[in-house]
Amino acid sequence: MSKRVVVCGDDFGMNADVDEGMIALAGMRRVSAVSCLTLGPAFAANAPRLAALDVDIGLHLNLSETLKAGAEPMPALGALILKAYAGLLDAAWIDAQIARQFDAFEATFGRAPDYVDGHQHVHQLPGVRQRVLKLLAQRYGAQAGVQAPWLRQTAPGMLCGMPLKESLKARVIGALGAAALAREARSSGLRTNRRLLGVYAFEGGKRRYAQFLQTWLFNAREGDLIMCHPALGSGQDNAMDRQRRAEFDVLADPKLGEWLRANGVSITRLALTRADPVLPVRARANPA
Repeated sequence: MSKRVVVCGDDFGMNADVDEGMIALAGMRRVSAVSCLTLGPAFAANAPRLAALDVDIGLHLNLSETLKAGAEPMPALGALILKAYAGLLDAAWIDAQIARQFDAFEATFGRAPDYVDGHQHVHQLPGVRQRVLKLLAQRYGAQAGVQAPWLRQTAPGMLCGMPLKESLKARVIGALGAAALAREARSSGLRTNRRLLGVYAFEGGKRRYAQFLQTWLFNAREGDLIMCHPALGSGQDNAMDRQRRAEFDVLADPKLGEWLRANGVSITRLALTRADPVLPVRARANPA
């Protein structure tokens, strides 16, 4: 029996290159989930094309990056983490940011997201995850026929064969809130993926990424999620853009089919197939 694994592309809506890469890979069934920055500059224009594809569509909660000129400045990730663990986050600001991003998702797709995760994993931070869970309960918990979104779990999957640098990064991400998120999601009746794969230093080009992807497929277990950040640009602007293009090229390579078969992995959606009713976007309570 094959191991069913989610391959999740992050940052849809950030720019046209990212969106084109996600749409192409979703059409090839190389990703099964796409995480949307709903206030990103390219999101509104490209979301209708994404909606037509057979993928889970999620909300990629952003509290740590200013996505376009003139937008409200976001705090740096380090500052956000420090405030979260010091108990100094402004709950009203968190609620307002979360609500705006959910509003944008619902206005565009006419339904709840299939899942929720975080840009730079902010959804798991103390003071943030509780507000996310409260909003999910208020918006979707009591609606007949609407399945609540699943949440992305960040506890690291098996790290066999991964270099120390990448293994340490994966463990640090998990240590910032994975256990608490899993526990609170279970108590709220929400599903999660099993474990997270796909963490690396975001460098090394195609050959290095191909090595990592084969290792993640070898380590994958039923219900795991492999995170990725592909884009279909030229990859000539900066090192990050080049690595995004490298990810796309590896994920689009026909050899991926051989790697999947060799490791007994199938790429799957976590959300149940269902017909979502259109949600009223304005007629609901705001999170307190």
